[in-house]
Amino acid sequence: MSLKNELIKYFEEYASRLKGVRRLSDLTLKSYGDDILQFIEFIGETELRSIESVNENTMRLFLMNLSERGVGKRSIARKLSALRGFFKFLMEKGVIRNNPAGKLRNPKTEKKLPETLSLSSFEKIMQIVEETDSADKLLIKTIFDLLYGCALRVSELCSLELKDVDLANKTLIVFGKGAKHRIVPLGEKTIATVKEYLEAINYSSKKFLCNKQGTKIYPKYVQRVVKKYISLVSDIKNKNPHTLRHSAATHMLDRGADLLAVKEILGHENLSTTQIYTHVSIERLKKTYKSAHPKS
Repeated sequence: MSLKNELIKYFEEYASRLKGVRRLSDLTLKSYGDDILQFIEFIGETELRSIESVNENTMRLFLMNLSERGVGKRSIARKLSALRGFFKFLMEKGVIRNNPAGKLRNPKTEKKLPETLSLSSFEKIMQIVEETDSADKLLIKTIFDLLYGCALRVSELCSLELKDVDLANKTLIVFGKGAKHRIVPLGEKTIATVKEYLEAINYSSKKFLCNKQGTKIYPKYVQRVVKKYISLVSDIKNKNPHTLRHSAATHMLDRGADLLAVKEILGHENLSTTQIYTHVSIERLKKTYKSAHPKS
């Protein structure tokens, strides 16, 4: 068996493990798979004949090849992370003794501050939706209210079921990354929107967010709707559902919310991930100062 085919065999086993044990999303699994298979294709073009011969220099050549082809630093870091996990799996199986990607550092990347939508722009969207004659008006209104009001990821929004909504206790049970559940508070305005939606739509005992035909919403639909309405009120580059999540986090911190509380609402594993929103708030503060302060 060639080295390439041997690696593919182990990769298939690794992919099954990721799906069964870690229960990653289909999108994450595809990204991991594409990154690892790209490396395996690279190995297939070399003269290497055994897995043990894949070493740190092999990894450096692969990363150099990616860089020469114009692959960005963030993508390279993601691929390196995927390969660390794959070779760690091979170590656990006893196939190799050392992880060739284990000591390699991710390329340094500039942290880009996430784009946000102003509160007035969000309120304008809600007003536009309210005035539309679309058959899915209440669904669209609920989508925006939950994405922003509960700072949800689009995958979390689409996976919501009726049993996850507890209007009496004003909470939402969210199924997030890594198969982890968290409880997110529901604001009064969001509760009012959800109640209005539930009273008007025909839904089953399980489905929650669905169109008039009873079809459950899916990420591409949400992305299309969000892009359409953000385009009506803003010229920001990223007109996607995650922008509403970024905006919610930033607005909470702008108004003095505790960083740890925001971390729990967002479902972040590490506080450092949440801290980027403090930088967004500081940048907004600087812009306000420069535009309004007479001494600026």
